[in-house]
Amino acid sequence: MELRQLQYFLKVAQKEHVTRAAEELHVAQSAVSRQIHQLEQELGVDLFMQKGRNLQLTPVGQLFCKRVESLLKDLERSVAEVHEFLDPELGEIRIGFPHSLGTHLIPTIVAEFRRLYPNVRFRFKQGTYSSLIKDVISGEVDLAFISPFPENDGHVAGDIVMTEELFAILPQHHPLAGEAVIRLEQLRDDKFVLFSQGYSLRPIVWQACVQAGFKPQIAFEGGETDTIRGLVAAGMGVSLLPETALYQTNPMQPAQVRVVEPTITRTVGIIHRSEGKLPLVARSFLTFLLTYFKDKNNNTPVGS
Repeated sequence: MELRQLQYFLKVAQKEHVTRAAEELHVAQSAVSRQIHQLEQELGVDLFMQKGRNLQLTPVGQLFCKRVESLLKDLERSVAEVHEFLDPELGEIRIGFPHSLGTHLIPTIVAEFRRLYPNVRFRFKQGTYSSLIKDVISGEVDLAFISPFPENDGHVAGDIVMTEELFAILPQHHPLAGEAVIRLEQLRDDKFVLFSQGYSLRPIVWQACVQAGFKPQIAFEGGETDTIRGLVAAGMGVSLLPETALYQTNPMQPAQVRVVEPTITRTVGIIHRSEGKLPLVARSFLTFLLTYFKDKNNNTPVGS
């Protein structure tokens, strides 16, 4: 069994078509077909079956595909680790983060780090709370920013790097828009613009409203901070957003008001797999992050 056979097999499984796989691999279709045939002969099973004009994995092919994906990922990581050992400043860091941190915090941190290590590359992946944990466990990303920090997940480890306050955002014409501070209970009759199911800010906002004595009336749902902020600015409702998500990215902005009774916060942490070593370049980045946030927390609030 050759590495090329496994690579060709995985590409055909992904594309479900020999011709499309061959085009992406930049090889002849006959070469792909030959390698797949030889692999099936060696294993003594059919890995694919015809379904119309496409190919579909057989049940045993699906099992084999999962193993091959894991094997090739490990091989890719091993090759990367060898290169990073020779020069860790030339490696790649794969990092996940929720959308609410992507407007300002992630670009700021990466820019700071690349001033020290200009040749390090980054691969970014945005995700929801559950998908970020899954990506860390599977090895899809090296590190992930996550909120709230998962306290009782044995598959991941990490550190809380900051706790940030959530502010009420209101249309500019809202009666409370000019207030310095409001109680959350004062918004009980308003319609809310919330993140969709699966986004970690949704349950934080929901629980805060319940704590204040009411269940929020949902007018609109979305998956991006800019969408939430824009809908509120357009008068479609009110919402709560963390400080790092309040950086202005367009001229249409809602009013921002501090909330008390209750004061609403969220934790933000950095996680990695509990088992296995981080690549050297990712370890350097993690050390940088912990120092960066320690300095920020000791001096000025993150996001200020």
